[in-house]
Amino acid sequence: MELINFESLPLPEPILKGIRGAEFKTCTPIQSKSLPITLAKKDLAGQAQTGTGKTAAFLITLFTRLLENNPEPAAKGKEGPRALVLAPTRELARQIEKDALLLGKYCGFKSACIIGGVDYDKQRNQIKAGVDILIATPGRLIDFYKQKFFSLKRIEVLVVDEADRMFDMGFIVDLRYLFRSCSPYNKRQTMLFSATLNYRVMELCYEHMNNPVKVVIEPEKAVVDEIKQSLFHVGQHEKFNLLLGLLKREEGKKVLIFCNTKIEAEQLEWKLNHNGYNSGQISGDLHQKARIKVLEDFQKGDIYILIATDVASRGLHVDDITHVINYDLPQDAEDYVHRIGRTARAGKKGTAITLCCEDFAQHLERVEVYLKKKIPVAWADEELYLEEKPGTPPTRKRRRPPATKSNSQSNSRPRNGKGPQRRRPPSRARSTS
Repeated sequence: MELINFESLPLPEPILKGIRGAEFKTCTPIQSKSLPITLAKKDLAGQAQTGTGKTAAFLITLFTRLLENNPEPAAKGKEGPRALVLAPTRELARQIEKDALLLGKYCGFKSACIIGGVDYDKQRNQIKAGVDILIATPGRLIDFYKQKFFSLKRIEVLVVDEADRMFDMGFIVDLRYLFRSCSPYNKRQTMLFSATLNYRVMELCYEHMNNPVKVVIEPEKAVVDEIKQSLFHVGQHEKFNLLLGLLKREEGKKVLIFCNTKIEAEQLEWKLNHNGYNSGQISGDLHQKARIKVLEDFQKGDIYILIATDVASRGLHVDDITHVINYDLPQDAEDYVHRIGRTARAGKKGTAITLCCEDFAQHLERVEVYLKKKIPVAWADEELYLEEKPGTPPTRKRRRPPATKSNSQSNSRPRNGKGPQRRRPPSRARSTS
């Protein structure tokens, strides 16, 4: 499709100044297809992956609508916000706020990010002081709303980002409550974005939106060519030794490691720090202030390894991540793509390494079906397994899932109970190309 230039769009000068400041010139595919629709004040249901520029698309529309209706910023005592952006995770909400401050720098509107885990009174005072744009996760927003701190009846623009993730996280009841609490669908402009516009998402659109135009951007490839992927088959009991060897060999400048559970993430942080690697971790139980501090330290380079559960696989935007390591193979195929998509951004190259142990090997096939190709297999030499520093606690044993016809072969172990031997070929034929 033909991409358009931002300067050719009918945008107010304050927004164009923000776009120039962000050094945006040519629209991405989702921006090229959606902006002519949304700037014409039509509702939109857009399908696009993370990192395609959809945040800028809805923010540019939002600021344009507010400027055209009334360029004056909110004052103390106003009834409520004029625009509402809903996100499934705190990290994504904070990233949207950051982008809004950049693109809306010259518009003069007041915004507030309302998320759980941070100062309650500070957020309440922000709202009471007058705010034009609320960027929020559903839980904390509904908490404030039910206490009647503000009204949602003045909403002119409503945005729902990553709607499919909202469903996955159980926010559908909250979403419907917020839709009903806002101004009527024919009195506002509503934009919804999702990685997939499945039946559940479209049902929500038709129920609460005004004849939304459907825009679909299919990615040419699930994973960009700039990401060099590799997979190591390794026993659970030797996985940390292999990780130490890979960290030494790769010498990554900024490394993001994914685990499937918060317990594993916390334990891996302790073990890496104990073995001389300056690391931090973010997971569901970490207090929001601590989570923000860890992310800021990682962004600045004060720590160079960040360990995360999938709470960070969407909405996490950290510049110049050189390596993503799947310490645990994810159970969901889409999560694999979201994880490794944190590297090789903005045309840069990146490396994605997956450690496939017996605990999660049954998920490999569905990941490769989703990718439509096999992940190249690498075999570790003996010297790549490094000894741990004395005093490192053993990895906590996990309950293994029951064997099924589909996974019993890939999950098989020797009768002595130990994991697969080093360089032991997998039970099914694989290609390294």
